[in-house]
Amino acid sequence: MNTLEQLREHSVVVADTADFHAIETFKPVDATTNPSLILKQAQSPVTAGLIAETKLGLATGQFASAAEAALDLSVRFGVEIAQRIKGYVSTEVDARLSFNTARSIEQAHLILKKYETFGISKDRILIKLASTWDGIQAAKALEEEGIGCNLTLLFSETQAIAAANAQATLISPFVGRIYDWYVAKGEIPESAQSDPGVLSVKNILNQYKVHGVSTIVMGASFRTADQVLALAGCDRLTISPALLEELENRQERVQPMPTMSPTGEPLKMLSRDEFLLAIAADSMANEKLADGITRFIKDQETLERLLSG
Repeated sequence: MNTLEQLREHSVVVADTADFHAIETFKPVDATTNPSLILKQAQSPVTAGLIAETKLGLATGQFASAAEAALDLSVRFGVEIAQRIKGYVSTEVDARLSFNTARSIEQAHLILKKYETFGISKDRILIKLASTWDGIQAAKALEEEGIGCNLTLLFSETQAIAAANAQATLISPFVGRIYDWYVAKGEIPESAQSDPGVLSVKNILNQYKVHGVSTIVMGASFRTADQVLALAGCDRLTISPALLEELENRQERVQPMPTMSPTGEPLKMLSRDEFLLAIAADSMANEKLADGITRFIKDQETLERLLSG
């Protein structure tokens, strides 16, 4: 049994890609779509066809704006993915709404309505939101309506606690971007076991286990296969095709990490002020959250220019 097959025995494997071929090859349970991933696949035959149809729709007035066209394209990507997997498809709310709770909720409803026109029910979709205070509050309201949410751009225990308070279905703590921040500061970990991104996810997972939190922890943004393996046993792991292929070609034994047992003690509740002050005091989380939102916005705007051209 290869390393990837062993890993699947301990964690649900998710594809961190919009590459339909890779999804068909590695057969993940869940997958995701967003402007960044769509841009990476812009030249593939299926993607090029979807983009051409969307451009035509924008040119003929089917869509009122490039932003509306890009959202429709993202959903149609998600429909293609949903036909290739059995689990969740995460679809991202426009990153420009990361600090607007009401508009995020409004767009989430629009996303689900679009999926319904293709026969995809809301229980197959996770609405993906940035882990700002406003994004987390949007997730809270949506979860109360029975709409599952995936809180992304998560870099700290503070964000994870607020996400659990909101009863989010899933969080995506970013291993690789935490690693990148420390490496940029000259703090290079000796191994994956001492990697600050890996340790952050382990701490969050144990917090959830100790307090009986049902929110799924999905490690994301991996730079190496060793980072992935250090988190074997995490609820879910979203992995790029390159790392999936590497794991499939490796043969070493996978050892799941130990996790803590529930104590019955409830998780603390965070107020808005406590959340914002904690993020402000955490240079890494503060910088990476801002950087992540900015990058997503840049890719969103690039996609809109592509559709308008």
